[in-house]
Amino acid sequence: MPKKTNRTVYVCSECGEEYMQWQGKCAVCGNWNTLKEFSVPVATASAMRSGSVSVEQKAQVLNDVRTDMVKRLGTGFSEFDRVLGGGIVPGAVMLLGGDPGIGKSTILLQLADKLNQPVLYVSGEESAEQIKLRAERLGVNSAHIKVLAATDATQVQAEIEAHKPTLVIVDSIQTMYDPAFPSTPGSIVQVREGAIRFQQLAKRIHVPLVLVGHITKEGTVAGPRTLEHLVDVVLYLEGEPEHDLRVLRAVKNRFGDASETGLFMMQEQGLVEIDNPSQLLLEERMEAPGSVLTMVMEGSRPVLVEVQALTVPTVFGNPRRTASGFDLNRLNLLLAVLQRRAGVDLSNHDVYLNIVGGLRVKDPAIDAAVCVALASARSEKTVNSKMVIMGELGLAGEIRRVGKQERREKEAQQLGYVIPPATRQLRSLIENVLQNKPKLA
Repeated sequence: MPKKTNRTVYVCSECGEEYMQWQGKCAVCGNWNTLKEFSVPVATASAMRSGSVSVEQKAQVLNDVRTDMVKRLGTGFSEFDRVLGGGIVPGAVMLLGGDPGIGKSTILLQLADKLNQPVLYVSGEESAEQIKLRAERLGVNSAHIKVLAATDATQVQAEIEAHKPTLVIVDSIQTMYDPAFPSTPGSIVQVREGAIRFQQLAKRIHVPLVLVGHITKEGTVAGPRTLEHLVDVVLYLEGEPEHDLRVLRAVKNRFGDASETGLFMMQEQGLVEIDNPSQLLLEERMEAPGSVLTMVMEGSRPVLVEVQALTVPTVFGNPRRTASGFDLNRLNLLLAVLQRRAGVDLSNHDVYLNIVGGLRVKDPAIDAAVCVALASARSEKTVNSKMVIMGELGLAGEIRRVGKQERREKEAQQLGYVIPPATRQLRSLIENVLQNKPKLA
């Protein structure tokens, strides 16, 4: 009887867990109907599981481990270095995700140029000629950049081991194909096994590696969740298509602050670093009802942003609630608190909220500014243009302190802005910052 060369495994599309037989629910992540069938070569699978391609290390005392030879590599891209925690760590594996056309390939090509050291740029989506055309448009010096247009993971690994560059960029991990696993590029098995191969290679030869990942409609990196667990750093490049602002955000970083961000502007010559984001976001501001300034934290950096609100009587039965750059569910919660605790009734008004500049704000310190902006728009009374309002709002209408409040206040004062007198209640804050008590009849 011929020896079986392939075996069937069932892989969860959410967490990447393997099963020998199909079952309705994944026992690891708890999701239903996520197991997909794959055929895997027996020999290759056993070799992978036996550790024949893993990094061979011996156990040693932690105090004896030397770190004096591990130095971060400065990229010359200050905003990129800020997000990474000071530079690239040798052997680090980084995953960069973002919407199509947001500028992932652009920022990596600029990174390779600024590094000014041997870089291997592996592209599975573009030809070498297409990459050269983009480099010429960006003014990139390509003398130290080698381009490899390939999708075979084995060939890519051989090139990396042969040249041992200072940095490797793989654009993208979903296009890489391992012949040992007979499935289409971008499938769960291919993405996972390709990431494992590159991760082990980076650790073995101490070459940092950047993997570009495609984004799903939910905004997460396509492929199994184990992909994010395998890498050391997970970065997302965010931005609105109609705005030039781009935010490089770290959501995982084993070597630095996981909440750090870098700010860029998309221009003709590529992504340009922003030195003073507060000035950029407020340069065209007009004093009007519904306009309020607040201070939010983008990583470790305080940024002054403008909150704009507009309220109009609703025409139809159900009032509209629209938010740009702010969570809509959070807006509905603040509207309920505003009506119940501060007497600002917007139940028969359409509400429109906008964070100027295309910035997406999740900082709870913006709550108080949103409520004041809504009250200002409803009463048609303006707020002092030099006043900065910040504070997290509770369901009882109380205004709570926020993280790094002293640093926010110091930054606002250095920019020439003032903080309103401290108050614990939302109703009192609204009455204090508006010129008179708003008439909301």
